[in-house]
Amino acid sequence: MNVVLLMSDEHNPFFSSCYGHPLIQTPQMSAMAAEGTLFRNAYCPSPLCHPSRSAFLTGHRVHELQTYSNCNVNLDGRAPTYGAELSKQGVYTAYIGKTDIHAPSHQLGFDEMMLAGDRKQPGDTNFVRRPLNIREDADQRSGKFGPKDGAYAKDLRCIDTAVSWIQTKGTQLEQPWVLTVNITSPHFPTYTTQELWDRYPQGEDLSPYDGDSWESSRHPYAMDLKAHFKTALFPEAHKRGIRRGYLACITFVDQQIGRLREAIALNGLAASTDFIYTSDHGDMMGKFGMWWKCSLYEDSVRIPCLAVGPSFGPGGQVVDTPVDLLDVQAALFKAAGATQPPDRKGTALQDIMPNDPERMIFAEYHGHGTRSGAYMVRKGDWKLIWYAEAPHQLFHLASDPDELTNVYSQQLEKAQELEAELRAICDPEAENERAHLFQEEQRRILESQGIHV
Repeated sequence: MNVVLLMSDEHNPFFSSCYGHPLIQTPQMSAMAAEGTLFRNAYCPSPLCHPSRSAFLTGHRVHELQTYSNCNVNLDGRAPTYGAELSKQGVYTAYIGKTDIHAPSHQLGFDEMMLAGDRKQPGDTNFVRRPLNIREDADQRSGKFGPKDGAYAKDLRCIDTAVSWIQTKGTQLEQPWVLTVNITSPHFPTYTTQELWDRYPQGEDLSPYDGDSWESSRHPYAMDLKAHFKTALFPEAHKRGIRRGYLACITFVDQQIGRLREAIALNGLAASTDFIYTSDHGDMMGKFGMWWKCSLYEDSVRIPCLAVGPSFGPGGQVVDTPVDLLDVQAALFKAAGATQPPDRKGTALQDIMPNDPERMIFAEYHGHGTRSGAYMVRKGDWKLIWYAEAPHQLFHLASDPDELTNVYSQQLEKAQELEAELRAICDPEAENERAHLFQEEQRRILESQGIHV
């Protein structure tokens, strides 16, 4: 098989029709679910761009790569990407758009790089956590939404390039190929077109769990993030506008899914090409008074994952077993008939059973806005968030999908079971301190260059 993979940026899956949103217009995602497979419980490796994308492209955990934050100073950069590994095995690999990972685009090993979007050095310098950095301009971001000329210009260049590539090179190659396409929507700022803005006058609502009334909204790490981003200063009108713009941006993403699928079909490639849609992380969208990502709560750490094509079988399938971006990466090897290197994490999406209560998914966060590291383990209906410097949380997602009630103290045996799964992956205390030491070295390097962090 060939594969076209579209990755958006910061798409909370609950904001899409196929995941149950009552208002948003995402007919292409719904068509993918009807014709292919919907992965209902998909997660990112870390709810932040640089860590999540680095893990996805290499098949390694964030703590293994030490890509803890959006600062890209002093990174190793040697872990090979799936583009390089597939190319070695005779699969042509092409990549369009945002990279933002552990190495610059020219070192990633893809056969072809187009419109590469590396994060400039030194990246985000607001990563300091001891003491906790407060992002000085964060509250000013809240007003960046609504109609704007050229709102999607960069994304449209990426999609136009992908459509042209499918029409030309994709139809001519005599070897299997994998095309990765990246767009930045619906990542903030949520600027959009007038037409899409006008579709959602009802979209200027607030999260039903806005504010600090909920137990989860008052957790120390949640309070850290709200302080870091100065969310208390967001005017209500801005909150409503961000949410309306977000709906519009996701409908734009949906339209680009349609364009890519149409290009595959019109060029006679449907019988030989899989199409996968996913994102690098989610967005809290005001839940618990929190905005953007950086949290291991569901709205931030969950992602959409939809797949359609010959290697995914008949349509209308729903997989409830938890999966993550490492499994998406493994799916590329499976579809292309290549062998996944043994040191890479992830099981191909095509091989995951619909309901496996024993499968465990792991995520972690060491980036800006929280005092220390945190780890997530999801297994069956249970989810543990283990915090290095705050009370742990345990949620039963089947009965409490919005994570309103921490049952850690009532379910100690289950909590210990999930903590054992965590410790089978890493020593959380040791990895937390290792991350702090690494970031202290990053700070030392930056300050020696006259860059204040």
